[in-house]
Amino acid sequence: MTARRSIIPFFIPHYGCEYECVFCNQRKISGIKEPVSVERLCADINKVISDTTDARHLEIALYGGSFTALPVRQQLEYLTAIQSIIGERASFSVRISTRPDYIDLETVERLKLFGVKTVELGAQSMCEDVLLLSKRGHTPEDVVIASNMIKSAGVSLVLQMMTGLLGDTAEKSVYTAKEIVRLAPDGVRIYPAVVVRDTELYDLWKKKEYKEHTVSDAVELGAELCVIFDEADIPIIRLGLNPTDELSGGQAVAGAYHPAFGELVYSRVCLNMAMRFLDGVEPGCDVVISVSRGFMSKMVGMRRQNVKLLVDKYSLGSLKVVEVDIAKISRNMPGMIVSKL
Repeated sequence: MTARRSIIPFFIPHYGCEYECVFCNQRKISGIKEPVSVERLCADINKVISDTTDARHLEIALYGGSFTALPVRQQLEYLTAIQSIIGERASFSVRISTRPDYIDLETVERLKLFGVKTVELGAQSMCEDVLLLSKRGHTPEDVVIASNMIKSAGVSLVLQMMTGLLGDTAEKSVYTAKEIVRLAPDGVRIYPAVVVRDTELYDLWKKKEYKEHTVSDAVELGAELCVIFDEADIPIIRLGLNPTDELSGGQAVAGAYHPAFGELVYSRVCLNMAMRFLDGVEPGCDVVISVSRGFMSKMVGMRRQNVKLLVDKYSLGSLKVVEVDIAKISRNMPGMIVSKL
């Protein structure tokens, strides 16, 4: 492990969730069939600490369920067990994921008392009709209230959004992103909708009552959302579902599941930038695109598809991509220089 903060995830799939969102099967999505026990949690944390050369920057994360919807007794069992291990180490912390309608002042204060420094809220959409069709059981206003409550308490806020849900459109997803920007979270996660077996969305998809959110559409939209969040200086923590053996092995039957979804999105971001630079270039030109270090593969694209597309679109004589020491435009956007030979 490096000295930067490392998140150690533990899953409590569906724990605390009294709702059955049409897209959700946490056991299939996370690849974890049973929630982690308190005993296993403690054993794994101790192992992580003993195996690392720098245990000062660890964050214990409880994902997969709606943590604050658990009975308070169960919440305290988990949090007390974690605190018994990490103690007073100031740079150890805890993060939890939950629903916006299970946040109130008493809950936030309890979380703070037990070392929770980050709360991730599943907003999913800021459009009332999309939330209703997905059977989320909360409103956009619940997201606003919970977000403001968390931030006012000095707790870090991460908001999760989904694209391609029932009733969703690209325009509605852009609206959701802009509404999230107004809430000024400390980070966002963007999850395009995936059709997972044993969900209501799967049944609707089989009956052709839901049109899947394709990888191609999700990548194009994701690139647009990246620019929105990047311009607001809001870090994007995750793009796309974390790949698991379950999902890759056939549980993801349709929709925008790809093990390298984030790479695809940022490759599209680079492509869009390059096209803006190349608009108006004379056919037959030999062109060099220089990008910030670390962005070479994203600019070239998988199987050099970006290079091939640009050469064909602009009838270039040749196109070469090189990495150079130029500053990034922003957190996730490369610096780019396009020159003709």
